[in-house]
Amino acid sequence: MDFIRQLADQLESLVWTSGIPVGDETIPFVVILLLGAGVYFTFRLSFIQFTRLGHGFAVVSGKYSDADDPGDVTHFQALSTALSATVGIGNIAGVALAIHWGGPGALFWMWVTGVLGMATKFSEVTLAQKYRNVRELDPSRPWEGMIAGGPMFYIERGLGQAWKPMAMIFAVFLAAVALFTGNGVQANTVADVFRDEFGISPWIAGIVTATIVGLVIIGGISRIGKVTGILAPAMAGVYVAGALVILLLHWDQVLPSLGLIFQEAFNPSAGVAGAGVGTFLFTMLWGVRRGLFSNEAGQGSAPIAHAAAKTDEPVSEGVVGLLEPFIDTIAICTMTALVIIITSSWDDRVPTEIDLTGGAISFVQERDDGRFSFFQSPPAQIPVEAGVPVDRDVGAVRLAWHEVPVERFYVDAEQSEPFTGMIHPGEGEALAVDGTAHSSLYGNAVQNGAPLTMLAFRRGLPGDWGHYIVLLTVFLFAISTAIAWSYYGDRCAFYLFGPRAVLPYKILFVLMHFVGAVAPLILAWTIGDILLGLVIIPNLIALILLTGKVKDEADSYFERKPWLKRERKTGQVTGGGAAPPR
Repeated sequence: MDFIRQLADQLESLVWTSGIPVGDETIPFVVILLLGAGVYFTFRLSFIQFTRLGHGFAVVSGKYSDADDPGDVTHFQALSTALSATVGIGNIAGVALAIHWGGPGALFWMWVTGVLGMATKFSEVTLAQKYRNVRELDPSRPWEGMIAGGPMFYIERGLGQAWKPMAMIFAVFLAAVALFTGNGVQANTVADVFRDEFGISPWIAGIVTATIVGLVIIGGISRIGKVTGILAPAMAGVYVAGALVILLLHWDQVLPSLGLIFQEAFNPSAGVAGAGVGTFLFTMLWGVRRGLFSNEAGQGSAPIAHAAAKTDEPVSEGVVGLLEPFIDTIAICTMTALVIIITSSWDDRVPTEIDLTGGAISFVQERDDGRFSFFQSPPAQIPVEAGVPVDRDVGAVRLAWHEVPVERFYVDAEQSEPFTGMIHPGEGEALAVDGTAHSSLYGNAVQNGAPLTMLAFRRGLPGDWGHYIVLLTVFLFAISTAIAWSYYGDRCAFYLFGPRAVLPYKILFVLMHFVGAVAPLILAWTIGDILLGLVIIPNLIALILLTGKVKDEADSYFERKPWLKRERKTGQVTGGGAAPPR
């Protein structure tokens, strides 16, 4: 197992950190490829994310939809399914992570990736519609669906049979990503929350969530679309409503917070996690990385959901697809970031239980410039006297919580009794001078990820219940993400092995969901991230090579204005919408 873990770590480093060195940092090749593709599509398609944004909202409203158009779901249901996979833990934990590491200015660079991602998403969704596979629906096997589409289809059909091996590689990798990152990790997140907050055993939480996911996905994309069409707006509505209330209660801090974001984007001062924060490139990279993970543009997953939309005009769904990064990154991520900044949660130390065996523990060394570097292996021992680490000089190894050194340690939650003794990190315990062994200590520490967002909501709303909004949305986000990713995975199975492979894949998906709830998933996270990085490469290669096809489709669509024919047919007011059959 150790060998597998080491191999996985090396592959993850190769995929996500190999790149072009700039100063003390490295710009990963995957990030360069994603951003470069977004810039290319933006210029090649004449800034379509700005000029056709309104048309996208008009189409998704359904005003001009025709139930007789080929497809499995409506425009809105396709968008809801894609958003169910996109809007999720990244909006809650990912934004907090970006601010923790890159400071408030990281949000600006998340905006940049969101805007560029809109053009990328338009391209991949348009191609998924153009080259999708349409078949007769078998009423006795509704889970097989009528439509199958996505990068594997536009790679093979758009570029030709010679490219089929690349399409198959994409399908294999994305099917695996669905089982790990899109499924098992989501189940593990829910199980952790329920165990920590309510004392519910992970296997019970796993059975409940696996049953919910199974009942939905067996019905196929039609049932998935109906469920996500309700669940996605509901979960986003609850979360956004809570964030808006906080912003309204602290309205006088909104403009200063936005000013801080712009100021820190280009001239970052300092941050929480001291390892490199305060440099422009570091702030930019953290914003870009979290932005790319948040909106998933170029990843090739969302086009699979959009391919099932009822339309025979590919561009009409392409303009719906470009709404995703706007809703996800520009709207929801911004609300999360403002709540974290306004409530001063991002750089504040709060009373925390320091679990000496917990995953938030790390070890850092202070550098001459005042910043910190990670110490790869834990020291044998850390002496503490009257709560204060004895060795605090430059170069000393310090115990950190969320990468920030803990200044004082106590043995009680009230922090009335300072700890004196020796912390043994390798053994996961602290031995006091009186011989008492402690598996946890207490101290003031910064938060990160979902706990940071929970802290911000708890502080921002009156009373002591705001964090429950985050708990509820984590649960809903995780369930909806797993449901949406099941469809992505089964379409890959459909492509590789035919319709008969869909049901076995769904069964495997439900089983993996339960396993994810009860098993430690550090390795699964790593494997999923490796495969995620690998699927981006063939997808972006195909998108760049097929950009001419995308431009031809877009030029034809907006020149013909087929939605006007639908308008005359339905007798409705002029607006944007899906096209009538040709």
